[in-house]
Amino acid sequence: MQTYYHPGDLSKFEEVGEEAPELAKKFFDYYAAVFAEGELSEREKALIALAVAHTIQCPYCIDAYTQACLEKGSNLSEMTEAVHVAVAIRGGASLVHGVQMRNIAGKITM
Repeated sequence: MQTYYHPGDLSKFEEVGEEAPELAKKFFDYYAAVFAEGELSEREKALIALAVAHTIQCPYCIDAYTQACLEKGSNLSEMTEAVHVAVAIRGGASLVHGVQMRNIAGKITM
């Protein structure tokens, strides 16, 4: 099956810095620092990243953080729960805009 996204391209991610190595280095240094153990564990950060990956619908991120979650000790139930958190937040954000719709509808129909 042919898709726009090629799973093998994920391993080429660092190549994006070939024409702008200084910017790429800054980004990848920042990225590594963000995902290092801190107040949150690397496992917790991977679960957050997995949820965000689903929110932004990035197939590369979903692949990468599914693997990272498993490597850092998460199980499928935890990962599924993280995805549901993302779904709830995204769905809630859409639904709360219903207040905006109601406000505008109220002004128009007054």
